[in-house]
Amino acid sequence: MRSILLTLLLFIVSGCSSMKIEDYASFTPRFDLFQYFQGNTRGWGVFQDRGGALKRQFVVDINGVIDNNGELVMTENFVWNDGEKSQRIWRIRKTDEHHYTGRADDVVGEAKGVTYGNALNWAYDLKLPVDGKVWQVSFDDWMYMQPDGVMLNRAKMSKFGITLGEVTISFQKR
Repeated sequence: MRSILLTLLLFIVSGCSSMKIEDYASFTPRFDLFQYFQGNTRGWGVFQDRGGALKRQFVVDINGVIDNNGELVMTENFVWNDGEKSQRIWRIRKTDEHHYTGRADDVVGEAKGVTYGNALNWAYDLKLPVDGKVWQVSFDDWMYMQPDGVMLNRAKMSKFGITLGEVTISFQKR
C-alpha cells in the first residue's frame, strides 16, 4: 500500500512541472515580437471560464509601429461578439536579446516578457472591468510562432492564484 501511495505521489508531482521558456530555444520559426507585430495583424479569439465554457469571442485588429524611441507601439482594436468595442495601446521595449517590458493604460506596472526560439511568455497584471467593478487579474500569456505567419496565443487569467479562465487567440499577418 505504501509503495502505491508513493508512486501515485510521484506521478502527481511530476505532472505539476512548470514550462520553461528556455525549453523552446531550438523551436522554429523564430519569434521576433517587433518584426511580427510591425504593420497590420488580425487575431481571432475566445475567452473560456475555468470550466471550459465559452463566454466571449472577439476579433482584434492590431497596428504596430516602431517609434523614435525604438519602442513597438501596438494599437489593438477589439470587437466582441456582444458588440462591445475596446482598445489597448501597448508600448513595448526590448531590453536585451531575450527580454521585453511593456506598458498599457490598463496594465498594472510593467509587463515582463521573455522569448526563446518560437515562444514568448508575458506576465502582467491587468485592470479588468467586471460588472461595474475593476478587478486586478494576473495573466500568464504564452505565444507560439507557427509557419506561414500564424501565431498562437494562450493566456491563463487568475486572481489570488485561482484560475478564472483562459484566452486563446490565433493571429495572422495582413
